[in-house]
Amino acid sequence: MSVENSKVIDTISINQKNVVVLTISDHLEWDDENEHLVLLQDKINAYLEVIESGEIYESYPDAKGKGFQIGIAFKFSPNDTAIDFLEKVEEILAQSGYELDYYHLDNA
Repeated sequence: MSVENSKVIDTISINQKNVVVLTISDHLEWDDENEHLVLLQDKINAYLEVIESGEIYESYPDAKGKGFQIGIAFKFSPNDTAIDFLEKVEEILAQSGYELDYYHLDNA
């Protein structure tokens, strides 16, 4: 389970707002920024495909009737370019009615 495998949902949960959260586990450093962003974009797109195709309801029936959020748990803090990318992703997801949440795992 990691950002490198776009075919796997790393974690699925329901948060306190009753929203289904599909979390990406990102353990990569930012030394190869472009490759890292491509992997992250691919994983986000794969999660969106699972949601929009309805596949999520087959594998996680508790998602029915709930909103969706894509979460990203970063082992290493995102750099400025990554933050810009994430802000754009957040805007695009919001247009489709989805949320984005990302955070740095301290001492991970």
